[in-house]
Amino acid sequence: MSGPIGAGKSEFSAALERDLGAVRVSTRKYILHVTRCENERRALQEAGDRLDVETEGQWVADAVGKAMSEGFSADIALLDSARIAPQVAALRQKFGDAVFHVHLTADRGELERRYKMRQSELREFATYEEAANHGTEREVGNLAKIADLVLHTDHEDAQTLARAAAAWRGLTTAKKLATGLVDVIVGGQYGSEGKGNICSHIAKDYNALVRIGGPNAGHRVAEPAYKYVQLPSGTGSNKSAEVLIGAGSTIWLPQILKEIEDHPHLHGGNLSIDPQAMIIDEFDRNTESKGLKSISTTGQGVGSANARKILNRGNQTFGPEVKLAGEVAELKPFIRNVRKRLAKLMEDGSRVLLEGTQGTMLSLHHGLFPHVTSRETSVAGCLADAGLAPQHVNKVIMVLRTYPIRVGGPSGWIGTELTYEELSARSGITMAELEATEKGTVSGKQRRLAEFDWGQLRRSVELNGATEIAVTFADYFGIENRSATHFGALNTGALEFIGRIERITGIPVTLVSKAFAVGGVLQREGTL
Repeated sequence: MSGPIGAGKSEFSAALERDLGAVRVSTRKYILHVTRCENERRALQEAGDRLDVETEGQWVADAVGKAMSEGFSADIALLDSARIAPQVAALRQKFGDAVFHVHLTADRGELERRYKMRQSELREFATYEEAANHGTEREVGNLAKIADLVLHTDHEDAQTLARAAAAWRGLTTAKKLATGLVDVIVGGQYGSEGKGNICSHIAKDYNALVRIGGPNAGHRVAEPAYKYVQLPSGTGSNKSAEVLIGAGSTIWLPQILKEIEDHPHLHGGNLSIDPQAMIIDEFDRNTESKGLKSISTTGQGVGSANARKILNRGNQTFGPEVKLAGEVAELKPFIRNVRKRLAKLMEDGSRVLLEGTQGTMLSLHHGLFPHVTSRETSVAGCLADAGLAPQHVNKVIMVLRTYPIRVGGPSGWIGTELTYEELSARSGITMAELEATEKGTVSGKQRRLAEFDWGQLRRSVELNGATEIAVTFADYFGIENRSATHFGALNTGALEFIGRIERITGIPVTLVSKAFAVGGVLQREGTL
């Protein structure tokens, strides 16, 4: 390796040691043997500089040769690092094509930032400027011109770079990520389909739970009872699962901190929040509550925050400066690159549940504009927000209510509207219970109800590529469905409804929520 101070050579070497069983050659040992200098960092550097002058860089090749002759058993030797071009030339002359020279680098500002973060005992000089201009360090950047491979470490981790270098050299073949490990849950209507309770029920089958979206969508679960606004809905029902918040998410800091506090098991390192998730400002909430009443917004500031993320890229065009999750001190223990973490999980064969928020018909691009949300709510949007690729998907579970809802107020077209009185008469559920149930989890507004839309069903299935369907609120076809213990025990209305869905879509209904209660979700026999 070669590269300036702070380029990440040590981490890169460590990754090659882990992945390939490579072993480092110690030039320190050789310098001490030849020069008898003090075993101290500055003294070793100065002794190495003298050897460069005396041997024209040949000493490094001699050090490697000496290590080889003393029973070096590894297939790959790591030299961290070459300092001047004559050292590289001497290595090539001695070992020929066996030499592979990788130069690591980063922007000057990033190198300076890393130097400042070093422990004091590893900083030989007070400033990066002094360190960068001392001895052979002045010329180390020129080694990029003669390297076999130059890698930039500004935004990629050592593991990724080491694997790229090994595959480039032909030492390994890039490991292909396993496909079919991600199951996606999306809403097929206008949101509030009951996705959360379905997620909570099946969460035990997964190693990782991913949430995207923002606090304009709340997911209530019955087991254990909780209202999730920022965390995945299976956080409480599967405490062994890794929990991840994707880069496309928007975060209201007080809310996510409350949810983390309510789930102390997340402090053990199994919560990852992507550093690029957007932080909602009070400005955003005020903007929406005052300016978007015409579309009956929930007023949580998500749309305004997304707008600022788009508009304030380098310039402060709209509202306050952008703040991302990685800049928030309270979130620091949980900040990790979610895309990279998901890649590692899938490499290890872990099963992932990706939980979408809101519903397909609220899609910014494919919904009924302008009564839409501020993001793409279909499967494609969920994958993009999480940092996942389409080939990783195993199945898409689309959730449908027996009677779709929209948030109360001027929230847009919903089809044939239905009164609470009519639904009470059909279902046998009291008006008081229906009105208490049908209030927005986040907005608190009384919802609007409608008859099921069969044309919309086909549209949502096609847009999402649904492979399975979950039906919720089966008790709205009759309160007696709450006592059903399996699919066959549902009443005629519910079974006919399921049959029509399967005929129209050609997709099986595998899950039915019969009631918001412990044990309220029925799973079809033979399905997972």
